[in-house]
Amino acid sequence: MADTTTPAVSPLRRRMIDDMMLRNLSPATQRSYLHAVTKFSRHFGRSPDRLGLEDVRAFQVYLVSQGISWPSLNQTVCALRFFYGVTLNRGEIPERIAYARMPRKLPAILSADEVVRFLEAVPSLKTRAALTTAYAAGLRVSEVVSLKVGDIDSDRMLLQVRHGKGAKDRTVMLSAQLLDILRTYWRLTRPTDWLFPGREDGPINVTVLHSACRSAAKAAGLTKKVSVHTLRHSFATHLLESGVDIRIIQVLLGHNSLSTTARYTQVATTTIAAAQSPLDCLTLEVVPPA
Repeated sequence: MADTTTPAVSPLRRRMIDDMMLRNLSPATQRSYLHAVTKFSRHFGRSPDRLGLEDVRAFQVYLVSQGISWPSLNQTVCALRFFYGVTLNRGEIPERIAYARMPRKLPAILSADEVVRFLEAVPSLKTRAALTTAYAAGLRVSEVVSLKVGDIDSDRMLLQVRHGKGAKDRTVMLSAQLLDILRTYWRLTRPTDWLFPGREDGPINVTVLHSACRSAAKAAGLTKKVSVHTLRHSFATHLLESGVDIRIIQVLLGHNSLSTTARYTQVATTTIAAAQSPLDCLTLEVVPPA
């Protein structure tokens, strides 16, 4: 008879899990932190509480040599900072674990025409409705899949976003066109709890939306790399170009800092084009005197 018992969890791992739960870290963040610390431990073949700052530095050098992305490297840094600072209560170590300075790249933005081509290239009703919602409300992929039918407030034309980044709730506008799309989607599919249900009574998996983005971008003939976050970037940029105050956009996106939102001013082309050059205030002879 097969052994169906669950493998024992070490006291150290249990403590870290409890620490993360007490601080209300999202399930995705908890999985990411546990994966990073486990990988760190396995790299040296020792329990992570027996490894020190020089081991962390050597591990970072190793990860860079393996071509790890900057966001993934910094996610590992966050995990190790949490492990040493909280779980091991070694407060002197976290601040000495350096973050990587990521290259500041401007996000890819779809034009209004490209958004239409992209969304119309999504063949599935559910995924098309979900991706349309991501663009219409500027949502992160985790926020889209977490939406419930009850989060739609058609009386006040609002959409409730619950447990966004940092476990914060916020309210965003509900587009009249999006409401019509969601009503059509609801009549045809009849979701009862999750707005975009997946398997086993849970929400649709984020990987489904990521895969749909890749397929739709290719089908639409777009050369830009399109993700769910591209739709969020496009939402913010299009609002800025239409004259919406950047502080309102900050609230809609759920950004803590205005500087995070301000980067969209660098890709809002109509706003840039509308700015007057100081040359226009001068009277200048084009042809120099003979």
